[in-house]
Amino acid sequence: MSAPSQSGGEPITDRRQLIEYFEAACKPRDNWRLGTEHEKFVFRLADHAAVPYEGEQGIGAFLAGLQRFGWSPIEEDGHTVALASNGCHITLEPGGQLELAGEPLFTIHEACNEVHEHLRQVKAVAAELGLGMLGLGFVPTGRREDMPWMPKSRYRIMREYMPKRGNLGLDMMLRTATVQVNLDYGDEAHMVKKLRVGLALQPIATALFANSPFTEGRPNGYLSYRSQIWTDTDPDRSGMLPWVFADGMGFERYADYALDVPMYFVVRDGRYIDASGQSFRDFLAGKLPALPGEIPTIGDWDDHLTTIFPEVRVKKFMEMRGADGGPWRRLCALPALWAGLCYDDAALEAAWSLVRDWTNEERQRLRDEVPRTALKTPFRNTTLQSLAKDVVAIATDGLRARGYLDANGDDETGYLDQIAEIAETGRTPAEELLERYHGRWHQSVAPVYTDFAY
Repeated sequence: MSAPSQSGGEPITDRRQLIEYFEAACKPRDNWRLGTEHEKFVFRLADHAAVPYEGEQGIGAFLAGLQRFGWSPIEEDGHTVALASNGCHITLEPGGQLELAGEPLFTIHEACNEVHEHLRQVKAVAAELGLGMLGLGFVPTGRREDMPWMPKSRYRIMREYMPKRGNLGLDMMLRTATVQVNLDYGDEAHMVKKLRVGLALQPIATALFANSPFTEGRPNGYLSYRSQIWTDTDPDRSGMLPWVFADGMGFERYADYALDVPMYFVVRDGRYIDASGQSFRDFLAGKLPALPGEIPTIGDWDDHLTTIFPEVRVKKFMEMRGADGGPWRRLCALPALWAGLCYDDAALEAAWSLVRDWTNEERQRLRDEVPRTALKTPFRNTTLQSLAKDVVAIATDGLRARGYLDANGDDETGYLDQIAEIAETGRTPAEELLERYHGRWHQSVAPVYTDFAY
């Protein structure tokens, strides 16, 4: 959500250019890569409070401290709001959640090394500032009004618009954190198959990574409250996209969908212009109220695509978006899961065979029920736990077939060990947290800031 703007590029004079945008992103198999993105909450060690941008302990100081490791600042209105280095970005979510948007890499081994190097850097700076970091799907303490806002213009626009479309959009912005993986596609048919598999299996990923059972210091009745929040955020730009499974699905159909999602903003000369609720179709016709007489550029299209939040998002790559943030040791499991399912032909076909006869109603029912019941969610004559075991087994076969070995001669399957155990036991990370809350933590969430801090 917080990637730097891509405004600029060639003017869009023909609707066909929107489709060519996706076609140009197709890559041959030997150039498929994956990028891991993960967010974490930053808190003050002294009182576990969220960290504002300003001040000696602020997020701005945190970003300044990270520059010693070779990161270059990206500024907006005199504030450093992101960092860049070698194809990676460190960005800010609205409430100060720190995100690493990793470099596109070939193997999970490389991605995991990147994660560990990032951990080394952020822990060094956090320790100097008296700060800690936490991987959960929803901040366990703190009210919405207690959360700071980062000084980014796009967030100001979204802050005003979100409450018009749902009740929980501001909570999504300020109090959630996720981990996701970006995947390449080979051609249009390959994109469609991956998109269908990704959408159908996203509830299983949500269940395996469910890790947000607390709100304001108490259990909230959900295992993935982060996932539940998306059901009341903005129906225009989120959801399961049932039309993806209809005949005729392709780049053009996705472009038409994106055209009908209301805009948030347009960027000109580094300035965010409020276009919330306006139509990109009007923009194409030179009739956008925010910029009358102007037509969009390819950069405007790229920016617009970043403001769409379905369970799987298509841009110049595909984003799998269903997982809660979690502890460092589990971050590498998500790219391993989706690379295993999608980057081997036999595994992708096996995954598609598993879900191809699911109905729109069944997929939606899983999406609706999983935030509360996770792996215990009933499905046909079984439960999601049984399906999750099948999915992890398919991903394991896919990673084994990829055959990428590290320096010790190990393939990528080991990165699935944690979620394989979750699938086998049916016990999600959220249920582990709740067990501690009702047991050794004596109905307090405060210990999460020590027991699960990075």
